[in-house]
Amino acid sequence: MKLSVIILNYNVRFFLEQCILSVQVGLKKIESEIIIVDNNSSDDSCQMVKQLFPEIILLENKENLGFSKANNQAVKIAKGDYVCILNPDTAVTENTFVEVLKYANSKPNLGALGVYLMDGKGLFLPESKRNLPTPKASFLKLMGWSNSYYATHIAPLESAEVSVLVGAFMFMKKSIYQEVGGFDEDYFMYGEDIDLSYKLTKAGYRNYYLGTTNILHYKGESTKKDKAYFDRFYGAMFIFYQKHFRNNIGFNTLVKMGVFLTKKIKKSSTISEDKINQIQKTYLLSKNLKLAEILSEKLKIELQTVSKDILLDAELSNCCFIFDVNYMSYSQIFNVMKKLSGFGNKYRIRPPGCNFILGSDQSDENGSVLVF
Repeated sequence: MKLSVIILNYNVRFFLEQCILSVQVGLKKIESEIIIVDNNSSDDSCQMVKQLFPEIILLENKENLGFSKANNQAVKIAKGDYVCILNPDTAVTENTFVEVLKYANSKPNLGALGVYLMDGKGLFLPESKRNLPTPKASFLKLMGWSNSYYATHIAPLESAEVSVLVGAFMFMKKSIYQEVGGFDEDYFMYGEDIDLSYKLTKAGYRNYYLGTTNILHYKGESTKKDKAYFDRFYGAMFIFYQKHFRNNIGFNTLVKMGVFLTKKIKKSSTISEDKINQIQKTYLLSKNLKLAEILSEKLKIELQTVSKDILLDAELSNCCFIFDVNYMSYSQIFNVMKKLSGFGNKYRIRPPGCNFILGSDQSDENGSVLVF
């Protein structure tokens, strides 16, 4: 078997369903399997997987084992030569895995491979490619200055060697994952991807970023940023430095200060973006007139059903676009989102055959799911 896609889920049932549907399309030409690990979700995620995707391997944990333990648990039973660690609040294109496999096969000393990640507004996520986090870079990141933390010397659409990748999408050979010990189980959430990236580098492998293929990562659905996030970030960096470097008093002081100051700033900056950007029009890109009728009634708005041609208009701003995946592919949708990002637009996706639409307007807040 060529590839095992491992998806760790925790209470994001609808995002997980979309993720699985997109992955299944992306794996059509590849001998593969999908493994879902559920970390004791309280929603009906497991029931949904059993009912809709009985062919998928489902591991149901009776407690939340954290990111590292749960992913290691799945890798142990994976049959693929390669494994792909994938977040549940993602969607991939129909070509993602084909392109990733092709690139991986061209790199004989490959450690891990990551791709271009964008958020629910079509904006590039800089954590797609990162530098090794120094104490100074970690402090500056917490304070909002991220240039030294992220690998900004590599353009988003370029492909190049990089130090650190993000755990939302990490692709590598199973044998190499196991050789370096997989994710370190001393981490519970945050920092595991940095640690694994660094262990791969220390073992003599090279990590790469592939900017020519992209995925959607709602970022915040399975790991919402709240006050606890900053404590976890500090804790993860503290573990990382203790394991790989001498204990750094300067690091402790810098990052503790960053956590404290960032919490203070967060309390005073809670203006909702919805109040700033007023949606002027809502478009449904679909041929399904019945869907248009249902959504219009459910949303209680005037919904305009349009073709892809409207997307040729460069003046579209402060609009909401609802994409029907039965009408447009994920790659087409992602290209539109990237093209129209930064103009106050919002996006919702109706996965194929589903009775819901979903999206996310802020990368550090819970997203939106509308069931109809």
